[in-house]
Amino acid sequence: MNNLEFSVLLASGSLGAGFLGALTGLGGGVVLVPLLALGFHVDIRYAIGASLVSVIATSSGAAAAYVRDGYSNLRIGMFLEVWTTLGALAGAWLAGLLPQAAIAVVFGLVLLHSAWLAARPKPAPAGATEETSRLAARLRMDSTYPGPTGPVPYRAHSIPGGAALMGLAGFLSGLLGIGSGAVKVLAMDRVMRLPFKVSTTTSNFMIGVTAAASAGIYLHRGYVEPGIVMPVIIGVLIGSFAGSRVLVGARTRVLRSVFAVVISLLGAEMIYHGLTGRL
Repeated sequence: MNNLEFSVLLASGSLGAGFLGALTGLGGGVVLVPLLALGFHVDIRYAIGASLVSVIATSSGAAAAYVRDGYSNLRIGMFLEVWTTLGALAGAWLAGLLPQAAIAVVFGLVLLHSAWLAARPKPAPAGATEETSRLAARLRMDSTYPGPTGPVPYRAHSIPGGAALMGLAGFLSGLLGIGSGAVKVLAMDRVMRLPFKVSTTTSNFMIGVTAAASAGIYLHRGYVEPGIVMPVIIGVLIGSFAGSRVLVGARTRVLRSVFAVVISLLGAEMIYHGLTGRL
């Protein structure tokens, strides 16, 4: 395989990862690491470096469209990003102390639990008639998102619980070098009771900030290879824009099913490769 063929195949695989990341809020990075390491036999450190850059690309590409269309909640995203960043710093510090296999198994279990939660029926989103959280009201987090017949109002709840889970999401991101969008989506969807489309779009808005801090470390260590990163970014950007377009007209039940299936498969894969020492 020559360089051109490698780049085309890599861009094609990255396109699919970006599409899935934008559609589900995962960010694509969790798909790219096994794709690069197992499918293209890229060194795991360079795979993580390219994955982190792709997470930034996915977040930037999809978030621009979501913010323009009024789906992302910027106030919630900016508030929760503080806790995610703190968790990421703690996770990055601990990453040098734990074996990679143990980290992979723990993350796989977290993904499987997230898939189980996503598949369960959830309480209805907090509507405009419900009493709002005092903290959410003080921070003006309640908002609306576009619906078939016009703006749909919603309210945010359990802000401290959502912030705690965001710290966990950042912690896992620092450990594994991914956006940990799965935990972010579940924190907003289950704990804060935001509509699922608001959760996935706000997750896409947030993951780029977390990944940028980690990507700087990998760049400093020389693990960001332009020959790998460039086709990955091109594919991920195209895929993320396509995914953001599909999300607007997609049914929430379908999104939940895709979300649960994808993270179940990824969780099982992480556990398997962690136990067999392939990561």
